Formats: sequence, C-alpha cells, structure tokens
Amino acid sequence: MNHITETNRNKIVWFLGKPPEEFTKQDLIKFIQETKIEMVNLRCVGGDGRLKTLNFVITAKAQLDRLLSMGERVDGSSLLPHINAASSDLYVVPRYKTAYVNPFSPIPTLDILCSYYTNEGIPLPSSPENIVRKAHESLKSSSGLTLEAMGELEYYVLYNRQRFYPTMAEKGYQESSPFSKWEALRCEAMQAIAQAGGSIKYGHQEVGHICEEDQEMEQHEIEFLPVPVEDAADQIVIAKWILRMIGYKHGVTISFAPKLSVGHAGSGLHIHTRLVKDGNNMMIEGSGLSDIARKAIAGYLSLAPSLTAFGNTVPISFLRLVPHQEAPTNICWGDRTRAVLVRVPLGWLNVKDMVRDANPQASEESSEFSDSQTVEFRCPDGSANIHLLLAGLAVAARHGLEMEDALELVDELYVDVNIFSSEHKAIQERLPRLPASCWESAENLLKHRGIYEKAAVFPPMVIDGLVETLRSYNDKDLSERLYGKADEIRELVQEYLHCS
Repeated sequence: MNHITETNRNKIVWFLGKPPEEFTKQDLIKFIQETKIEMVNLRCVGGDGRLKTLNFVITAKAQLDRLLSMGERVDGSSLLPHINAASSDLYVVPRYKTAYVNPFSPIPTLDILCSYYTNEGIPLPSSPENIVRKAHESLKSSSGLTLEAMGELEYYVLYNRQRFYPTMAEKGYQESSPFSKWEALRCEAMQAIAQAGGSIKYGHQEVGHICEEDQEMEQHEIEFLPVPVEDAADQIVIAKWILRMIGYKHGVTISFAPKLSVGHAGSGLHIHTRLVKDGNNMMIEGSGLSDIARKAIAGYLSLAPSLTAFGNTVPISFLRLVPHQEAPTNICWGDRTRAVLVRVPLGWLNVKDMVRDANPQASEESSEFSDSQTVEFRCPDGSANIHLLLAGLAVAARHGLEMEDALELVDELYVDVNIFSSEHKAIQERLPRLPASCWESAENLLKHRGIYEKAAVFPPMVIDGLVETLRSYNDKDLSERLYGKADEIRELVQEYLHCS
C-alpha cells in the first residue's frame, strides 16, 4: 500500500495496492477469483443520463476473460438517441479503471463502466463518454492544459412529515441530527460513493426545507474533489445511482429536480473547474487569478447561453433560474458573491497561520493550499446530461483561451455587488441574460454550434437532437404562463421529479 492508495476506499484498490488508472484485465480477474466475486455487471450511461446494466454470472475463467476483453453487444437504439433501429447493434467495452464492488447486490458483484463502440470497432461519436473524452483531448492538444472538475450534487429527500425536532423553511443549512432527519442517509451514501471510486470533499444539509401538509422535503449536498473531467462525469452518474438506491432502501424518494416548489430553494449542480499543467494549478499567478483563469472564465461567459442546453435540460430548470434564490440570471462573474454566473470562491490565497491562531499549541508552519483555487459555474442543475455539460465546459475553456478579446470581455462582465439589490438595478440591466426557457437554450445552441462541432467534438446529429428535444417542450414564456397556478406547477414538477 502506498500514499496514493492508502486512503482510497475502493476495495479493489486496497486488494491490488495500485490506483485505478493502473488496473489491468489480469488484475480484475485476480480480484474476482480471490475474493469470490460471483457476478459482473457491465454498466453504461443511457441517453437519459442514467446507468444501464447487463448482469453476468461468472461460471468460468475463460468466460470472464472474454467478457473483460471484448465486452458485449447491445441494442443501441433502445439506449441512445441518434441510433437507427435498422442498424442498431453496438459494443459496450469495459474501462478497467472504473471497476468497483457493487455495494447493494446480495450476490458478490463487480460493476464496471463501459464505453460504446460501433460495428467497425471505433468509439461511437455520439456517445456521452466519447464526447467528453474528445472535448478534453481537443483542449489538451490546443493548450497543453488538463481540465479538472468537481460537482456540487444537491438533492432533496422526500418523506412523510415528522412533527418532532422541526426545521424551519429555508433554514436547513448545515443542520445536524436530530433536526436533520436524513444525515445518516447522506453519510451512508458518501461511504458507498467513495467505495465506488468517487473522490468526495464533504457533505452537508443544504438550506432548502419544504413542509407540506403530509410531506417534508429536506435538501442535502455532496461535494466532490477535482478530477479529470471524464472521471468527474462518471462519478456524478454513479453518485446519483447510489443515492437513489439508498433512498429506495430507506423508503424515501431522492430527487435531483431543479425545482420542487416555487419560493423555495431549488437544487443546482454547480461545477468547479481548474486548469492544470504538469500537476500545477494554472488558475493562480502570484496572489491572484492568472490570465489563463480569466480567459477560461471568458469562455464560460461567452458560451453560457448555449451551455444551458446541456446543464438545464427540462422546463422546470427555468423556475430555478430566477432572482433572489442564489441562482444566476445574468451573465457575469465575480469574487465570492453568489449572484453571479461564474464565481471565484475563497481559495486559501493570501492567508496563513489560521490553524496556529485557532490552535495556539501548534508549532508547525501552515501548509500551502495554492492548488485549491477553482472557478465555479453556477447555472447547471440536476437535470444536466453531465457528460455533455463537462464536454461543453471543456469546449468553452478552449474557446476562451483562443479568444483574442477574452481579457477585455472578462473585464467588462465583472461585478462585485449583489446585482439583485434595488440599489444595483442599473448594473443588472446592462448585463446579458441567461435563457429563460429550453426553447431559448436551443436557439443559443444553434447559434454556437460551430464552436462545439470544431475538432469533431460534438457530432452535428447530437446538436440537432438536443435542439429538437428542447424545442419539443414548447416552454417559451412558461414562467409567465404558470404564475400563480400552483396545481399546474405541481403537475410539472411531478413530471420531471426523476429527471436525469
């Protein structure tokens, strides 16, 4: 066991004594045989953003070897859009580094994520995992930089109302048991996510708490650590599956829907990113943001209207993106303030000796934490197709680094005030706005499609398919049409309660 693996919760990592990136087929065969694993699940991401499953009972080493070497055939037309039913066979091929022990199966089972391949044995251009890989490769080729990302996964637990140790509406932030009813569920999920390979920063109860006559809804968040964008996408998909499974076990509903009730906090999926080179965080220079970071921010701001097509994919997404709910409506950036679209959170720059001040008995010098600085993209929500969203952010970062006027744009769109306050209304009115509907997102995606299709990252059929889906909701002026219509809003929320 070395320093890379000693704190990793993945049982395969512990058994092999090596990080997941070094897993081989023979490693997995050895683990399966020596730990008495009886089943293998091949898992892939469907067009709806959820994990799909093929179960295999292991009866012979040769069968296992073939499965890990070749994968299996699937009906692509039933799993993904853009696949013609007349020629729908695809291969799903396991990616060894994603293997983990299934935490729920009563039969000892190993799960492993797969990539889609065509009948010619090449990566399927329209598959989610291939698009984010191509986006990252294009960024690295263009800039020499690696993009790392982490998500803040917010969700609500829906349960029968309990009238003891109550929490007040919108007052749940970092609440503890017994006032937090589902802290134990969150901790159980965090442990399972870590064992499945997820890199977790922390978890806590969020501000949202909704009380209805017979039902309560308690909001929580699990925040991850920065990892390469491909891995960040995988761990969010796995985390959603694990949370839903544990909710099912406890007899409660877990929802990542962006809005459950008007006037109450919605659930976002904020994405933090940083650009890295040779293991060094390139987002800082001296005591502040680097030009690289500022150019990446310019790219995010420039493509923000079309990034909503990947990150805000259902009509109720735009019931969340309204003023005064700590969700952005305008395209701007700033430090710390949560009214902006791109936020630069505290990154432990220019501070030292805090731990010695808090602990007078400590004698050691404070550690350097300069690698902690990220920038946060705040409009996405739980409906996001996470692979396409992170691919879009990689494209936007590349675009910002290539823009001639990136630094001028980023200066123009900087704010350091709460733009929703009445005294700063003039500032808000001069700023460009995010789309207010899926329909507007589709229009902006068409406008920016050439940037996403550059270097063959997003296939045209994917852009066309997304536009068709977003337009099909016919949600122009939805907020105005639903204003004051509580029953219609409730029906719409129910329709998208289990989005993505």
